[in-house]
Amino acid sequence: MNDMNIKLFKMKIIPALTDTLYMVTISFAIAVFWGFIIALILVCCDEKGLYENKMLYKVVSTCNNILRSFPFTILIVAMIPITRSIVGTSIGRTAAIVPLVVALSPFIGRLLENSLKEVDHCVIEAATSFCANKRQVICRVMLKEAVPSITLNLTLALINTISLSAMAGMVGGGGLGAIAIIYGYQSFNDFVMYSIVVILIVLVQVVQWAGTGLYKKTL
Repeated sequence: MNDMNIKLFKMKIIPALTDTLYMVTISFAIAVFWGFIIALILVCCDEKGLYENKMLYKVVSTCNNILRSFPFTILIVAMIPITRSIVGTSIGRTAAIVPLVVALSPFIGRLLENSLKEVDHCVIEAATSFCANKRQVICRVMLKEAVPSITLNLTLALINTISLSAMAGMVGGGGLGAIAIIYGYQSFNDFVMYSIVVILIVLVQVVQWAGTGLYKKTL
């Protein structure tokens, strides 16, 4: 490791890691919020759901599938006018949060839908027979019973968020992805490239370790 690489690590890679963590944290939190809303609509409005509404289910499910079908890099470019109108710019770590949320929300929504649908229907019927209202069934039965599965799926979603944040950096989003392209790939600097790869691997391993630990505690 020469002096130039040490300088790049301190002045570029470490700040880029901070930007990546910023993008991942904010976008993931917002996407989980919208993902829960999507999941609850899909579960509750589905056939034999607590609030059966086939039309609303079809509309939300179709929109969800459409958003999930977009390759992320294309989605970022397509959303430039919307991103600019929301945050005032289409470049930088804050601007990257908008397409990240749009890409992650339907993905998380499907994951959480699957988690909620894994809850034994007999448990729901038992709660209903004890005069629990629909809100209580959702909050105290469905969500509570689905916590282990939700934990695993959110761990998967967070890992996916890290991956997407790196892709966002390649098209103006900043963070580790931008440094990997500009100072690694375009400058033919293997040290920068491999350093960022190692950092991303460590981040994913930490998230997986923490998620697995939380899962075991919720069983």
